[in-house]
Amino acid sequence: MSITHLRWGTADLSLTLALDTAGPVRLLAMGEAASLPDPARDPGLLARLASRALPLVEIQTAGSGRLGTSGKRHVDGAASRALRYTGHEEEHEPHPDGDVRILRVRMADETTGLRVTAVCTLREGIPVLSAEAYVENAGDRPAALEYVSSFTSSNLARHLGDGEHWEDGLALWLAPNPWSGEIRWSKATLAERGLYDVGMVPFGQTGSKNRIAVTSTGSWSSSEHLPMGCLEETRTGRALLWQIEHNGSWHAEVADRFDDVYLSLSGPTDREHQWRRVLAPGESFRTVPASVAVIPSGGFEAALAAMTRHRRATRRTHPDHQGLPVVFNDFMNSLMGEPSTKALLPLVDAAAAAGAEYFCIDAGWYDAEPPGTVGPGGVPGWWDAVGEWEESAPRFPGGLNEVLDRVRDAGMVPGLWLEPEVVGVRSPVAQALPDEAFFRRDGVRLVEWGRHQLDLSHPAARAHLDAVVDRLVRDYGIGYLKLDYNIDIGVGTDGPGGGDSPGHGLLGHNRAYLDWLDGVLDRYPSLVLESCAAGGSRSDHAILSRLPIHSVTDQQDFRLLPAIAAAAPTAVTPEQGAIWAYPLPEQTEAELGMVMVTAMLGRIHLSGRPDLLAPEQLALVRGAVDTYKSYRHRLPGARPRWPLGLPGWRDGWIALALTTDGADDRGGTTLLALWRRDGASACVDVPLPWVPGADRPRMLFGAGPEPVYDWDDRDRTVRVTLPAERSAVLLSFGPGVEASA
Repeated sequence: MSITHLRWGTADLSLTLALDTAGPVRLLAMGEAASLPDPARDPGLLARLASRALPLVEIQTAGSGRLGTSGKRHVDGAASRALRYTGHEEEHEPHPDGDVRILRVRMADETTGLRVTAVCTLREGIPVLSAEAYVENAGDRPAALEYVSSFTSSNLARHLGDGEHWEDGLALWLAPNPWSGEIRWSKATLAERGLYDVGMVPFGQTGSKNRIAVTSTGSWSSSEHLPMGCLEETRTGRALLWQIEHNGSWHAEVADRFDDVYLSLSGPTDREHQWRRVLAPGESFRTVPASVAVIPSGGFEAALAAMTRHRRATRRTHPDHQGLPVVFNDFMNSLMGEPSTKALLPLVDAAAAAGAEYFCIDAGWYDAEPPGTVGPGGVPGWWDAVGEWEESAPRFPGGLNEVLDRVRDAGMVPGLWLEPEVVGVRSPVAQALPDEAFFRRDGVRLVEWGRHQLDLSHPAARAHLDAVVDRLVRDYGIGYLKLDYNIDIGVGTDGPGGGDSPGHGLLGHNRAYLDWLDGVLDRYPSLVLESCAAGGSRSDHAILSRLPIHSVTDQQDFRLLPAIAAAAPTAVTPEQGAIWAYPLPEQTEAELGMVMVTAMLGRIHLSGRPDLLAPEQLALVRGAVDTYKSYRHRLPGARPRWPLGLPGWRDGWIALALTTDGADDRGGTTLLALWRRDGASACVDVPLPWVPGADRPRMLFGAGPEPVYDWDDRDRTVRVTLPAERSAVLLSFGPGVEASA
């Protein structure tokens, strides 16, 4: 047996791999380069790590299963154990924002003909590893894949000290993501999440057979959980934070193995998602990508800062990332899917007066049925008739362009809502396109809530949507499209050819949808595409790396919205995360201030009824928007922080800070939003240890009874008093940001 060791990476994040010509490549350790064991000095430690390490890529096939374990875990696959190291290549790509390093590790099983390439990518200065794998069938028989990992790592408890045990020494952060209550992070030890040392390793067993599993099935990637998690050492704050960068089904699991802990990440699987991929000789499969941030201290928040930098470095560039225009949308607590010329024209004028720069007409602009018509499921009558995306003559007797011209005359860019992936069962498009252009299972076209799902891996489906977008841009001069998606079609489809497993058919559509988005933006580089899926049901980096703005939630209650808005930067960069600001005439001055502050550390999605506001109320809204415009250019480089901790759903006080321009005991600017909700005491102390003691807070925006704030420059704590419940304030520390007049 010949084993050599490869150390690869950057100073911020490196890997130690065991290269075994008589076995699979194994990842022994990862972290900052100085923390990794040295092969010359630490051969005993490396041997112990190797005894617990899993293969770099975990594979399970129908004909081989697993070895040494049973249960539901996706490790110890016989197919991955049979792999042998065959070589590797390193690449170095110069890049102005940090050089890119790529490692390709090759393995093969000469008996079956499976060949596997693990691809690892790092960017200088960012401690985030991106990983994916390619599997090729070079044999002469079909190979039925049931699981392939995107990333697998063992030995995650190796830094725990003497007397510490992984049950309590490691905590796991997870984020349930309910509709209109998104991004509910919680932290608990592995024991509190149900993973224990059952004492069986001394008896020759691998450990317990259960796991902590988080999975998402279907076309909403984040409808139950964010595709993220974080393992954190409770004593030191060393942390590994991951995200699965996929817009469909995915799976993550954490479990113990030989007195240590592993993590395995993947896209769809056979057991959880009805995914199987039979590779004929010569065929190949690519996993979905996953990324992990690894930091030596600072815990979840520091790991999230690294992941935020990774998100910015790996997304498609778009002018919207720097401009951050204020968008008015006529849906939320406004027209609610009932637009018309009569209803819209006053809103256009009021939105312009409030400072909006884009005006998006939301759902219903294509609805030929009378306003107020209720259709199936208690929703508007157009719900099961969508698909043509032609303007409604009854709603726009002078034509839709009458309204859009009014938008342009008011100095705003016009936009429209679109739900491209669905076709209503009553739509003529449902009969015009072939069955193969829709999701099917067992030859039956699927129906969900009165809609069919287009399969964009079929050319007719893609041609239909390309024609729709081209017509809207050509005929209406649209500069903004809100792309919504309001059904979850389930495990998947048999695919255009009818021979895919459902999970693989869904994967094909997921990838085709991303390719379609790229095609639209290639044709129209300045067109702003908004990501929306019943609010935040597709909050994943696959989508967010392409679309410049993301609708975080559908929450309509301004009292509940701060808990979502403050947590949003964990899932989406501040310059992409759109939060509703819906001013209404019945709101008090303090409540209007809360409504506006909630959106002011992300993207302002203005809605509500500005056309019905009193002049002093509209002036308050305009003041908030003007203030936002004075500092929004700072958000694309900002780091989010949570000085009161990540927000709980019912927390009385909530805080979100963004630091910019190197703010980290070195000066710079900090923006701090504070919300006081029902039942909270009037006063709160907020620690800001990174703010220089000489900096004093300034109020950028607030409304209602005057807030009081005192700065303790020694303890670097600001004490804030908000006299009114349901109120908020936006403060600034450091140079360069002043309230608008």
